[in-house]
Amino acid sequence: MASAFRLLFAAVILFGGAWPITKAALADASPLWFGTGRSALAALGAAILLAFLGRLRLPQAEDRIAVLFLGIFQLGAFFALTHLAVALVPAGRTAVLSNVVTYWLIPLSVLVLGEKVSAQRWAAAGLGLAGACVLIGPWAVDWSSHDALVGHLMLVLAGLLWTIAIIASRKWPPKTPMFELLPWCFGIGALLLAPLAQFMEPDGGVGLSSWPFLLYIGFFAAPIGTWCVIEAGRKLPGAVASVGFLMVPAFGVTVSALWLGEPIGWDVIVGGILIVASVVLAALG
Repeated sequence: MASAFRLLFAAVILFGGAWPITKAALADASPLWFGTGRSALAALGAAILLAFLGRLRLPQAEDRIAVLFLGIFQLGAFFALTHLAVALVPAGRTAVLSNVVTYWLIPLSVLVLGEKVSAQRWAAAGLGLAGACVLIGPWAVDWSSHDALVGHLMLVLAGLLWTIAIIASRKWPPKTPMFELLPWCFGIGALLLAPLAQFMEPDGGVGLSSWPFLLYIGFFAAPIGTWCVIEAGRKLPGAVASVGFLMVPAFGVTVSALWLGEPIGWDVIVGGILIVASVVLAALG
């Protein structure tokens, strides 16, 4: 559990800060081309590192189900939806909704994996969802806006797709260490995103001022953060992992407020406290 929590903490820092960076990058980049670029660079960076270490090899037969689910659902469809949504929804709210897998992961862990969830962890999940709800601030959203409605629906669906990838990697665990599979997972994600970007954003791309953001996320935050998320999701019980992932948006909202000037108030403070309390309660349960 201790090593899994260290991975979770690293994922919180890397991914919590990635959404504000992505929001800033989209000032000079189109969403899907930025998502394609981050996946392609992550695949390239991970492949170069593994080749240097002498560990670059094709996935084994036992690895392929996990690689396909992670590549298609988490690194392809998830990022397609979230990168489109971040152009419609504030970065802080994007970080919250896209990482709220609690409402999907716990019931699917019970139904698909047969996991037993204690009453204390159900309570922790409820506390975490309450904190996420406060952070999202649905009372402040103009639900009559088409962009707001579509953006929020895309983020809820993105959370479901990420959850499916987690469930698959736990039901059919790969034989090869997860880090050695990242080039193939990200490669599948990039292959899925590239034609989608070409179709939906034929005049899009990544401008010069956004390349530093793309290089940081593509070569560093995406591969390392994704590895941490996948390993934490595989090693921690579903209830603990789903609640723990809520720390990502709590950190993302804070960074968005400090860097992008997105408003910070009682909702951020109360929501953050509820989420931290829920993580502690889940870990102790």
